[in-house]
Amino acid sequence: MRKFYSKLTVILVILSFIYVIYISYINVFNIFVGAAVKENSQGQLEVVDVDNFTDSYLAGVRKGDIILEVNGNKKPVEEVKRGFLANVKSLVVDRHGDKIDLENVRLLSQANLFIYLIPVILYSICLFCIFMILKMNKANQKESAYILALFLLAVSIGYVSSGGSGKGEAISRILVIVTMNIVPPLYMHFMYQYLKELGTEIIRRRVLFYLYLVPVTNVLLVLFYKNKAGPVDLLAYVNLLSFFVLAFLSIIITIRAAKKLKDNEVSNVLRAFALILISAFSPFMLFFIIPYFFGIYFISPYVVASFVLLIPFFLVYQFMSNKLYNVDFFMGRIKYYGFLAITPTILVVVLFDFIQKPNANFYTVKFTIITYILMLTVFYFKEIIDFRFRLKRFSEKHNYQDSVFKFTQLIREASSLHQVLYHLKYTILEVLVVNKAFVLEVKADGQIVEIDESIEESQLWKEYVDQFQDILGEVGKIIGLDKGFMMKIGERGGHSFVICCLSNLRTPKLTRDEISWLKTLAFYTSVSLENVVKIEELMEHLEDLKQREANPAWLKKVMFAMEEKQRSDLARDLHDSVLQDLISLKRQSEMFLTNFQNNQCPTSIENSLISWNEQMSKVIQTTRETCHELRPQLLYDLGLVKAISKLTSQIQEEAPFHIRLNTTRFDKELDIDIDSQLNIYRIVQELLSNALKHSKASQVLVMLICIKDQVVLHYEDDGVGFDASQLDQHTMSMGLSGIRERVKALNGKLQIHTAPEKGLKVKIEMEL
Repeated sequence: MRKFYSKLTVILVILSFIYVIYISYINVFNIFVGAAVKENSQGQLEVVDVDNFTDSYLAGVRKGDIILEVNGNKKPVEEVKRGFLANVKSLVVDRHGDKIDLENVRLLSQANLFIYLIPVILYSICLFCIFMILKMNKANQKESAYILALFLLAVSIGYVSSGGSGKGEAISRILVIVTMNIVPPLYMHFMYQYLKELGTEIIRRRVLFYLYLVPVTNVLLVLFYKNKAGPVDLLAYVNLLSFFVLAFLSIIITIRAAKKLKDNEVSNVLRAFALILISAFSPFMLFFIIPYFFGIYFISPYVVASFVLLIPFFLVYQFMSNKLYNVDFFMGRIKYYGFLAITPTILVVVLFDFIQKPNANFYTVKFTIITYILMLTVFYFKEIIDFRFRLKRFSEKHNYQDSVFKFTQLIREASSLHQVLYHLKYTILEVLVVNKAFVLEVKADGQIVEIDESIEESQLWKEYVDQFQDILGEVGKIIGLDKGFMMKIGERGGHSFVICCLSNLRTPKLTRDEISWLKTLAFYTSVSLENVVKIEELMEHLEDLKQREANPAWLKKVMFAMEEKQRSDLARDLHDSVLQDLISLKRQSEMFLTNFQNNQCPTSIENSLISWNEQMSKVIQTTRETCHELRPQLLYDLGLVKAISKLTSQIQEEAPFHIRLNTTRFDKELDIDIDSQLNIYRIVQELLSNALKHSKASQVLVMLICIKDQVVLHYEDDGVGFDASQLDQHTMSMGLSGIRERVKALNGKLQIHTAPEKGLKVKIEMEL
């Protein structure tokens, strides 16, 4: 099939070139036709009909003219064929008694502009496009390329032959019928094949067969009736109606396909096809075909037919370029400004008609001032309307403002580099016409490393590796690619972070709104990346300090503050959930037990319930103590001394030793921050806990005193003690290591004196 299309294209290009040379000969030698003549009752050659916008019409020939001379010949024979003028260069006519000399329009004239000059120029451009398409298609050998070449040829020859048809040239009349009716089927054929090569089908192949059947039928009708004068007008109506129906069907099919595949990657291409179809066919259909059926002519068909050339130029652009214009963005602005233009247009036209006076003084000045004031008022009220009603002026397919808000909410909770980058990729993929995003780190030496290597298509970005050096400028710089774009999103220590977004198809050009939106995302991401990277570097530094056991005091303070916050949260959760549930269960058990006692239930069940109730009481008590240990509420409410007193009382209830607490020399009015108080409380708690577990003491002394600008905590017991040289291996060392860390956090000094069977003495001094 490809060989057939290739040979057919070459043959038709050669034939079209010969035909254009022939048409050029007719125009260069000023041969004009287009007037139907007939011998009247007086034996004179009278013009009975003149086709609108033909050479005869433009030269000034009108219906009812009496032809006196043709090309200087008073008795024309060769110039009159089958009732039509042919090969005419000059005429002398009698019009209402006046003798008028008529000559054909000059080649380089305004009248000949749309009839010959522009069609031939556009034919030359189409030939060049065909050559470029076939050259580019040598490697891929796509069938759609040959169909596009045939389509270009059909449109350009159709436009050229329309001028020849207007001259009454027979070949041109047949060609204009063929090309005019074959343009919509060829367009649909190209679109069908092009989308099929992209993996999508919008119509069945038999539909194309029915579309091609229409121009074939019209040509057969023309050939059958070419020697009959009767149905000529009827054939013209049939041909124009056929084109109207075919063009209308093409538009409808394309629009339906675009709606059906709105979530597909080719939806933007289909919307572009629909837009260009409407732009190309509508002028010819609305301003020539429809008026023609009513016998009205107010715009030259050569002018409105030129809009059809939008289709081949668009298709060439689509086939050869790397980008498409965003149809939604374009149409949104067209609709908005088109709506705004209605009112001023009507008012300007009405005022123009009202104030126009040929002899009026300063007419131009007055009209300029009125128009300026009118436009100024319209755009002023436009701003008010936009503000009052929040009009959705442009494409609402993607709400950029909302997406930025959602993105900021997501990255606010991100705690790592990968989370920030994931949220950025998700936001871009959700909004733009891309389906893959790669985040890359470009190092100072030019090495490129992919941050997320779990993606299967990670090799796709490597074909654009040469362009990465061009983006290493400011944050937010964007470079467009044929299938997407890349953008710099941050930098750190000479390294740059770049996101590369790609699609399977060529993507639309980024609009101004999209570029602004992407830059905003880039700046937000840059700040987040910088913060996250700093946090990660800090954590690495802390890990390094921890391994070297050189933790600074401020770090210990921060870590203990975080620990206390976690304890507080856990205590609150236990109190609000587990403890409340246990209390509720205990109350239900008590009620259940009361009912059983009243009903004299079996003793075994009663004993089980009693045991159950006692166990729940113990669990509740344990949970309360745990909550108090995790978050000593008394410390926050009544201060350090009361909290330590409560702590010693609780431990005394279960301890085998006697605890003496001395806080008489501690100034309760001392301004100690709550974090320091909490650390002192935890130290006392840990010392008493260790005594309970390991000391086997009978007497324990805890003293908290103030000496000048120092707080001194003294602990002493008469327990078993341990070897101070083996402190790190002793089971008690775990508790003492925690005490040592807390003392460092308080910038204090720790002294430990102990020996086997000599008890334990701990002295802690803290500067206020």
